[in-house]
Amino acid sequence: MKLGDLRTRRARATAAALLGGALIVVATLSGCATGGATAAEHPRRSGAPHTKPPRQAQSPTPSRPMPTVTPPPLVVGFDKTAQSIDDPASTWVVANKARALRPQEYVPADLVYPEVRYVNRQPMRQEVATALVAMFAAGKAEAGLDFSVQSAYRSYDSQVRVYNDDVARNGQALADTDTSRPGHSEHQTGLAVDISAVPAKCSLAACFAQTPQGEWLAANAWRFGFLLRYPADKVPVTGFTFEPWHFRYIGVPLATQLHTTGVTTLEEFFGVPGGTSYGP
Repeated sequence: MKLGDLRTRRARATAAALLGGALIVVATLSGCATGGATAAEHPRRSGAPHTKPPRQAQSPTPSRPMPTVTPPPLVVGFDKTAQSIDDPASTWVVANKARALRPQEYVPADLVYPEVRYVNRQPMRQEVATALVAMFAAGKAEAGLDFSVQSAYRSYDSQVRVYNDDVARNGQALADTDTSRPGHSEHQTGLAVDISAVPAKCSLAACFAQTPQGEWLAANAWRFGFLLRYPADKVPVTGFTFEPWHFRYIGVPLATQLHTTGVTTLEEFFGVPGGTSYGP
């Protein structure tokens, strides 16, 4: 081989070697540029311990408001005609200044004296007595409260004396605001009970509403079939001043219906006349 040829071959080999090295470098740089993984980027492959990346702070998820639960406006299928509101023997009877009892000298047939405390020992209807005993027992068990019966059934003749006495002391105009005329009184039906606290406090007075007994009765009497008959805000409807001690038995189904619908008077519920003036 000639000397010139040898030099040419060596030059070509050197160039090829240089070109191969350059290609390797380019390939390596290309892999890094395109996200090629290295041992440092894969600690499990390199034997380095795996470290969980820190969590990014997240914005708190806004809480959803709880739905408001309200009682249904009317119990489906409640029949307002299931009992008479005219018959004085019915637990739904409506007696007021515009609606006298018929007959006016009506006397209940099933008057009893339940085993409760009395201020004036007066009887009441059997169904009322059973419910009253249960209500007094619940008040004692649930709130440690004691109650007594201030008054209950009054006959027509008894109501004559009560009304005339009120008129003599206060005049007829004032008497008509807080005492029923004979033949118009719920007490004559045997379904009404005046309740007082034990020990006595605010008996037959508006402040009874602020006693523990008055507050408990106002909140719970419906459970036992009683209605606070003369609310403070319904004087034009009932015709009588606020009497937080006067509870009228109407039975659990009707009491529950009134409580559920928020209706507080029998006049409004049954759509019958009431008011402050006596009818004929």
